[in-house]
Amino acid sequence: MPNWPHTFSVIPQIPAGIESLRELAYNLWWCWNDDAISLFRRMDPDLWEACGHNPALLLKRVRQSKLMAASTDGDFCEHLKRVMGQWHAYRDKKDRWYKQNYPEGENDVVAYFSAEFGFHESLPIYSGGLGILAGDHCKSASDLGVPFIAVGLLYRLGYFKQRINKEGWQESESVTWDFNDLPISEVRTGEDKRPLTVQMQMPGRAVQAKVWEVKVGNVRLFLLDTDVPENSEDDRRITYQLYGGDMEMRIKQEIVLAIGGVRAILAMGYQPAVYHMNEGHAAFLSLERIRRMVLEHGLTFNEALQPVAASNLFTTHTPVPAGNDAFSPELMGRYFGDFTLDCKITFEEFMRLGRPAESRPGDSFSMTILALRTSRQANGVSAIHGRVSREMWQIVWPGVPREEVPIDHVTNGIHTLTWMAPEIRSLFEKAGGHAWEDRLWEKEAWKCLKGITDEEFWHTRQQLKLKLVKFVRANLRQQRMRAGYNAEDILATEDVLDPGILTIGFARRFATYKRAGLLFKDLRRLEAIVSNPQRQVQFIFAGKAHPADEGGKKLIQRIYQVAQMPAFKNRIIFIENYDINVARHMYHGVDVWLNTPTRPLEASGTSGEKVAPNGGINLSVRDGWWDEAFDGANGWAVGEEVNSSDASIQDEFDVVSLYDLLEHHVAPLFYTRNNEQNLPREWMRWVRHSIETIGPVYNTGRMVQDYTRKFYRQAIEKRRLLRENNFEHSKALAAWKERIRKYWSEVKAKDVNWRTTPTRRVNVGEEFAVECSVYLGELRPEEVWVEACVQPTSGTGQLNAFRLQTVTATEPNWYRFSGAVKATESGTYQFNVSVLPYHPDFVSKHEMHLITWAA
Repeated sequence: MPNWPHTFSVIPQIPAGIESLRELAYNLWWCWNDDAISLFRRMDPDLWEACGHNPALLLKRVRQSKLMAASTDGDFCEHLKRVMGQWHAYRDKKDRWYKQNYPEGENDVVAYFSAEFGFHESLPIYSGGLGILAGDHCKSASDLGVPFIAVGLLYRLGYFKQRINKEGWQESESVTWDFNDLPISEVRTGEDKRPLTVQMQMPGRAVQAKVWEVKVGNVRLFLLDTDVPENSEDDRRITYQLYGGDMEMRIKQEIVLAIGGVRAILAMGYQPAVYHMNEGHAAFLSLERIRRMVLEHGLTFNEALQPVAASNLFTTHTPVPAGNDAFSPELMGRYFGDFTLDCKITFEEFMRLGRPAESRPGDSFSMTILALRTSRQANGVSAIHGRVSREMWQIVWPGVPREEVPIDHVTNGIHTLTWMAPEIRSLFEKAGGHAWEDRLWEKEAWKCLKGITDEEFWHTRQQLKLKLVKFVRANLRQQRMRAGYNAEDILATEDVLDPGILTIGFARRFATYKRAGLLFKDLRRLEAIVSNPQRQVQFIFAGKAHPADEGGKKLIQRIYQVAQMPAFKNRIIFIENYDINVARHMYHGVDVWLNTPTRPLEASGTSGEKVAPNGGINLSVRDGWWDEAFDGANGWAVGEEVNSSDASIQDEFDVVSLYDLLEHHVAPLFYTRNNEQNLPREWMRWVRHSIETIGPVYNTGRMVQDYTRKFYRQAIEKRRLLRENNFEHSKALAAWKERIRKYWSEVKAKDVNWRTTPTRRVNVGEEFAVECSVYLGELRPEEVWVEACVQPTSGTGQLNAFRLQTVTATEPNWYRFSGAVKATESGTYQFNVSVLPYHPDFVSKHEMHLITWAA
């Protein structure tokens, strides 16, 4: 056999007339336009699948002869012309939502930092919900015309490829990506157009990061990559793997993301008006911004902190303390000891930025606390998560009532056009026209659903379910062939699932709190549900456990083992290597989406939001977004919240509810077809109601508008104010805060008087007067905010605050503050008076973390 030691590749040349294919392939706009996807697929359907639906790779591997044939194919050229027309119309559209509402804001750029981004399976820089949310956020920012750039890391190995062996155990397989095969390009700057690199200081050496760009519609995403020759072998590995390595690797990744990311966008000439941190991984960006202001503008640390914090927004996604990164003092000293010198603060002052108000010298440095202390605006990602976050992080605002902790919420959504099946989208466009796409957040736009008949919708749903069944069978066949199953078992994959049966999907990251195993608590009861001859049910599972999560791997193995039992053969299936492509098929094809997290640990969740526009119905625990969306007729709520610290008790209540819903509500509704057409009319009524209530609300169009109105615009205005006249307001505000802190210990309040009836009872709607004596020492009445705080005696529920504004001087430095409290709802209440610092330039009334309560 001859020896062939040398290889080379021949790259095809795109013929004249269809060269615009390259422009299309290198902008991810194509991934939410099915006409563009079908254009690439028709060039070579088999190669399209082999390339992982990656048009950049397709154009490198397609045969030259096929390109030549396409260039002379009238139908193909017409198809390309049509798609390019759609792209140019999208790219050049002027009357987008942002321009209509903020015509003066086109230069107010938002810079969005995230450790992962999930746009499409062809760009593997995501692991789960955080990345998918970030990707959808970027897409909707482009749709709405928000001036928006994004920053992340480019991972050589991405996440991991999941393989399930014959014992049902998850095995992790690394895949090394050739960046030249991805739909990305180098960022080049300067007259000589050299690739842009930025430098970060690490202990004893400098680390270089190359900058790449991904085009997402009209949004630019910049990805940093340390796998460059200038770095040592260890430093080249910093951007090898998403969430890989130990805590030292994590701190290096977060330095590159945040500090390197800030340096990269500034090197390209951007001056963002808002910095949005999507989770705490990017919190070091605040330190870099402050450091630069101290060095470049001669500000003190606290003077620089004012405009930085005012223009920062922090979004937290993690409702458990263990999920928030925290680094040891030793690690922080190693990586930031010299950094503090540039910031002109001591290392102990620096460490306090990442610790609770009451902390000890040995405490870890929390990235979430750093983000909260250096951002004047923060939010959770659902109403429940907002409440959980306020409780979790009350330690940063000692003395402030939980309800007053300044963490708001914006409930997550989805980029509807990415996740809606083309077949369903076609029905909507036929009924509502293409303008429907530009009004997805309006309830009126979804009323076009009335123009789609039950027959049309049901027929389309059955097509999508059959496509899902075929996809699952192919996935399972490939899995069994690779794992060494016998021929009989491989051929048996053609009997897996039945497209006529009620199909329920469950797919997500296999963290234990997601309770993927809840369904299997009582196998005898489950068997009765699955095997009911009149109302059979089948389940499809997918998801990855983190390679270090043994509990998650055991959950996967448990499902796999149950699926092998004769009672569940072909009716419970686990498909491997969960990614966007797997998720897409499931969202499009299942009848019901199952979600069973432990309350309140699902920060928001978006998977069920993706199912609804496709005609699937949610069966979920009332947590995250579903608690807000559920109305009793658009899906089913599993269980009820049990006030017990014993998780097993909650599990028992939920599993009983789950079986009851499946057996007596979900399956009967699906199989009731008392009509000549044999259609489940009542089921379709639920489907329609689900779409009408979920579609216009739980999308990233609405979500990005919420971020813009609630946070971005205020951050832009405050930043502008605090930077005016060489940071005049910042310097004054920092000096004022320093004076307030100096004298705040003198402030006290007492003698709270309130005048109601002798029985201390008032009627709803009535007001009563409140007075309080406040000692201010060196401070002035206009420098404080005095309010009566009213809350139910249970200690939970809405807290109402009424400002006491009438001021009367009594004796030296003592003032009598008075005002009125209004009874807005019946019940028994407790109240007291609090005193806060107040300045008109505040973004949040609690931004100084100081509060004094009346004795």
